[in-house]
Amino acid sequence: MGLEEKLPNGILLASLEGLVNWARKNSLWPATFGLACCAIEMMTVGGSRYDIARFGMERFSATPRQADLMIVAGRVTQKMAPVLRQIYDQMAEPRWVLAMGVCASSGGMFNNYAVVQGVDHIVPVDMYLPGCPPRPEMLLDAILKLHAKIQDEPINARRAAIRAASGERTELIASSIKYAPKK
Repeated sequence: MGLEEKLPNGILLASLEGLVNWARKNSLWPATFGLACCAIEMMTVGGSRYDIARFGMERFSATPRQADLMIVAGRVTQKMAPVLRQIYDQMAEPRWVLAMGVCASSGGMFNNYAVVQGVDHIVPVDMYLPGCPPRPEMLLDAILKLHAKIQDEPINARRAAIRAASGERTELIASSIKYAPKK
């Protein structure tokens, strides 16, 4: 007599951590931060052909306080870096960042003083998406990989990792772009 024979129909067994992570991954609300050509590909994902709504992400949030995923699409300039950090700081915990395109990931072909050489100098990045610009299918694949990462992530480990990384990033930000977040 197996376990499924003892339980009545309609009973679901799961850990609380598993249920919380399942809810998080299926209700990500992205904060759009489209800065260049990658933003066009990001907007395409919201259309009917790719339909990001099937992943619970149809609501692109215009306010950072209601978003938990920041998609940085395109190159980030030195003048835009403090704005990006401010929006990130206003997002609710837990929050994730996806660097979309080679410019957001590493500065791309813009190797000069005006462009930040990777958004990871400003905020901690959870997923890098290469390409110039990456196709909408690639963005959907990166989102699904981020979903898998969220589902397998221990709840308290995320908070501890962010706290550890924020101390390192504050010094890096202050030295590279003359900006330090308010404490």
